Amino acid sequence: MTAKPKVVITDYDFDDVDIERGILEAAGAEVVTPQAKSEEELLEHARDCAAMINQYAYIGAKTISAMEQCRVIARYGVGTDIVDVAAATEKDILVTNVRNYCTEEVADHAISLWLAQARGLFPYDRATHEGVWHWQSASPLYRLRGQTMGIVSFGMIGQAIARRAQAFGVDVVVFDPYLESEDIRAHDACKVSKAELLERSDVVMMQVPMTPDTHHFLGEDEFRVMKRNTFVVCTGRGPTIDNKALYKALSEGWIAGASLDDPEEEPAKRKNWSPVDNPLFSLPNVIVTPHAAYYSEQSIRAARTIAAQEVARVLSQQAPLYQVNNISNHSYQ
Repeated sequence: MTAKPKVVITDYDFDDVDIERGILEAAGAEVVTPQAKSEEELLEHARDCAAMINQYAYIGAKTISAMEQCRVIARYGVGTDIVDVAAATEKDILVTNVRNYCTEEVADHAISLWLAQARGLFPYDRATHEGVWHWQSASPLYRLRGQTMGIVSFGMIGQAIARRAQAFGVDVVVFDPYLESEDIRAHDACKVSKAELLERSDVVMMQVPMTPDTHHFLGEDEFRVMKRNTFVVCTGRGPTIDNKALYKALSEGWIAGASLDDPEEEPAKRKNWSPVDNPLFSLPNVIVTPHAAYYSEQSIRAARTIAAQEVARVLSQQAPLYQVNNISNHSYQ
């Protein structure tokens, strides 16, 4: 009797994996869930797995080199920086992701973080809870209409942020070296250099994927040229902002505040984490959310369903819908 193909869900922070199990078992697979936080914990499962699905656990060259039967590695989200795609490609292993499942959620979250900072919602809330009833508790605040929003990376999410922001009467400028000026103008925005965006913007929206070129895209040099009233909002990858430089900029008043959906260290990838590990958590002009910008009940279900379906397709000798790496002649067998 032929053994069932083993699908390893490396880690997850949902209540269960019933959605995935239902899809994968119907495709004839066995599901294993080690809740791994390191490559060492994955090695014992790598040799005989037919597929891996990961949320936070890093699937690197060490794990991939140990794989003897793996056909596909599926990400629960869009970003694939926690998979060594080059190593997978070298071993003829497909890598898939889930696309366009949370565009509206991330755009809504980014705008919410901006408005919370720009309208002083958190200092007002803290003050009133402490019995202070003064409009000055969050001053100075500035009118949004007429301000400039700079968006770094102008994919579907960046465009969705622009549409929402324009309703508040702000001008939108964009830095994205991969788009032509006319494509950006089609969204009533203006293409600018990185330097011009930093100098002009009252809010900098970071939607940058994590690549070697974007690591610490914002650092001390960038913060020094921003306006003192600038807010930085990041609903992209945490390591695109140098957190030590950001702490210095905020502590010394170079910029007004920051909202991060993910600090540089990505707490969910650590077994033991405390906010004292990152001094940004001690600052009153910083908002941090737990990498939740993508989340709604609808989007999380979509991510889980699509990731599992991608694996089921490959195990059933079908082409995946969202292939990341270039294995054009893959047999899917």
